[in-house]
Amino acid sequence: MRTQLHGSMAAIVLLILAAATFFGPGATRASASTGDESGTTSSEPPSTAGNLPSTAGNLPSTAGNLPSTAGIYRLPSQTLVDIVDAPKTPWVRVSPDHEWLVLMGRPSYPSIAELAERELKLAGLRIKPRINAPSRAWTANGLTIVRMDDLSERQVSGLPDNPRIQYLRWSPDGERFLFTNTTADGVELWITDVESASAVRLTDPVVSLTAECGPCWLANSRTVVLLFVPEARGAEPVPPRVPGGPIIQESIGRRAPVRTYADLLKNEYDEKLFEYYLTSQIVRVTLKGEVTPIGEPGIVWDFDPSPDGEYILVHTLHRPYSYLVPASRFPMRIEVLDMNGRIVHEVADHPLRDEIPTARGSIYTGPRSVQWRSDAGAMLSWAEALDGGDAAAEADERDRLFLLDEPFTGVPDTLMTFELRFLNVTWGSGDLAIATEWWWETRTVRAWRAHPDAPETEPSLLKDRSWEDRYNDPGEPIMTTNEMGRSVLLTAGDGRSIYLIGDGASPEGDRPFLDALDSNTGESTRLFRSEAPYYERPVVLLDGGRRIVTRRESVDEVPNYFLRDLETGELRQVTAFTHPTPQLLGIEKELITYEREDGLQLSGTLYLPEGYDPDTDGPLPMVMWAYPREFKSADAAGQIDDSPYRFDWVGWWSPLLWLTQGYSVLDGPAMAIVGEGDQDPNDTYVPQLVSSAAAAVDEVVRRGVADRDRIAIGGHSYGAFMTANLLAHSDLFAAGLARTGAYNRTLTPFGFQSEDRTLWEAPEVYFEMSPFMHADKVNEPLLMVHGEADNNSGTFPMQSERFYSAIKGLGGTVRLVMFPHESHSYRARESLLHLLWETEEWLDTYVKNRDLSDADE
Repeated sequence: MRTQLHGSMAAIVLLILAAATFFGPGATRASASTGDESGTTSSEPPSTAGNLPSTAGNLPSTAGNLPSTAGIYRLPSQTLVDIVDAPKTPWVRVSPDHEWLVLMGRPSYPSIAELAERELKLAGLRIKPRINAPSRAWTANGLTIVRMDDLSERQVSGLPDNPRIQYLRWSPDGERFLFTNTTADGVELWITDVESASAVRLTDPVVSLTAECGPCWLANSRTVVLLFVPEARGAEPVPPRVPGGPIIQESIGRRAPVRTYADLLKNEYDEKLFEYYLTSQIVRVTLKGEVTPIGEPGIVWDFDPSPDGEYILVHTLHRPYSYLVPASRFPMRIEVLDMNGRIVHEVADHPLRDEIPTARGSIYTGPRSVQWRSDAGAMLSWAEALDGGDAAAEADERDRLFLLDEPFTGVPDTLMTFELRFLNVTWGSGDLAIATEWWWETRTVRAWRAHPDAPETEPSLLKDRSWEDRYNDPGEPIMTTNEMGRSVLLTAGDGRSIYLIGDGASPEGDRPFLDALDSNTGESTRLFRSEAPYYERPVVLLDGGRRIVTRRESVDEVPNYFLRDLETGELRQVTAFTHPTPQLLGIEKELITYEREDGLQLSGTLYLPEGYDPDTDGPLPMVMWAYPREFKSADAAGQIDDSPYRFDWVGWWSPLLWLTQGYSVLDGPAMAIVGEGDQDPNDTYVPQLVSSAAAAVDEVVRRGVADRDRIAIGGHSYGAFMTANLLAHSDLFAAGLARTGAYNRTLTPFGFQSEDRTLWEAPEVYFEMSPFMHADKVNEPLLMVHGEADNNSGTFPMQSERFYSAIKGLGGTVRLVMFPHESHSYRARESLLHLLWETEEWLDTYVKNRDLSDADE
């Protein structure tokens, strides 16, 4: 079962809005340390306990006394090596009955040899053919079960040697959990009994994960539904020795704008490989290992059993394929099958979806977001566009949400009609569901209470707000698992009050909270709020709201789980994770605010090395690490979006590494780009960016913690784009660090980041925002890093190669490091350590030990 995002809805949720929440898209600014062009890519999966052959290719070094290191991986200072190699804090999974925790041990980073194994890039997917699974998955390597009432721990026995565990999922009754284990030959299904803490293998390595559809339980907690590699699949197609003819694409008078995608199909042989590896067989597997096929093999893109276990909703792909869009836009048939594989209802058969308008909020027509109503046995829900799917079209009504109960032969009921674009629906009971709608241009999100069992009842408005406004974010609902194993809204005894957990953004920083919301009146009651000097976030509600499980942390205390009694205030520690990077104990952290020249309030998080005193030690060289974000509201742009009490996870991606090397750090200084009313933010991108950066520099210099002539600016992806622009359009920084960026916006002509207009609609904006067009102005040293296998939309490796050539040709100081086999974020230990070596050498040469004789030039 997978989570699907379609059309430009995927672009919104993945590229702009970060995380779709209960009352709308999350408004938290993408972390400057891990953000990318999508605002979502991180270096690795966040911990739920909180959160090269050639390194220079054939390019000569132009970095002064920095050597060209072609063919050699280098190591940075030992302190940096130790931080990269630090033990990782386990992931945590809570049982549906809240009686157990599973701690999932995490291995160290993979080797470059692992990344160099054969990988297929097909229709937006990256597949390791040897194992019929994604090639770049994060896995666990150990399991520990913790009983909540007495905190006793037991290691799970029976695990294979060196397990590679994924898809851990609890059974509805909480008595066991499943997981997959990846071997050298494929993927197996395993089951763990909680009481005995023992694991057994249920299948041979025949599980198919190529479509990233993991196993799922039926409601009886005795049967698992998953995908197998078809028994009669045969051998992999053989590539043609000689091309049979040219590759031809044609478009005759139809508008089909698409954004830039990576890893697309290129020819007929790719199509054959796609069908070979994506074709799978849906099966049922019992706890005794008995296997029963469901239907015939097909290119299964998604499957989801009905809550009562009687049916299965199946999405399958079919021809004709496209060389311009990924598999998620291929023709897709959506059907309901019974458990014998008989088709009982066809929901839709969508054609190739390559003509979706690029305007934010555009979507394909016909049924979408097709899902089971999670609080009912077998009732379908889906949305359909009423405006032709075009967000640019004038329309009084945009979407409609439908319901259809088994046996799926009647006329669908209309649950709601939306003035804006439907986002999602969260099910609770026959009298309670929360449906949300949103609109990009106004950043509006609305939440409505609906009545699924009485669709004729008028929905009531719960919230109507801007998702940019973090200070008034009501939070997300606490979910519970019903008797069918499905997530539904947790309600109080009255059946109408729900519980919300939120970040609690405020002028003093984030202070997480727990609220009870009366869905009849819309009024909320505060049950808990985090207090300084801790950042404490509710996770699970127990005993009808008397106790909660929280995740508690501070600047020097790693996040751990606690049991908190809301009536007595008693606090009991559940986990005892230790500080993974003691090299950073004692650092000073401060949330600072300052003002841009136009009066806009900005903020950032300042870090100083342990024991540092600016009055006696003087200003330090500084590393600033940032990621720009666009706003439609100046008030929202000025809001604080961090906490001075959070623990900072520090790894290869974090600028806090440089605290150990004698630098001060300003992480996440707000680079706010505001366009209120009819003005687009990017119309004044460059002057606002420079003004934001200048305000940050002035503030840290005023505080005496940074030497104005020894400040580096850096960022990842859109942060790299920002870095290049700041070097081109200002003289604020001594050097730049640009990782995996895009620098020529004419190569993304149908929009980028939050830019909705095309190159032909706003050519001056594309030109002005492209640092490639201003490469002659880049007169500070720039270290560029890129993964040769970058698959992120818009940041093709060619972007860095062309920008490097431009700066080099114009006589600038620049170094380009291309990491073999690395994607948008980097994984191999050798790559990570070499990255830090490059960065350390660059910073020491051009920042810490900068020749200040030319500082005023």
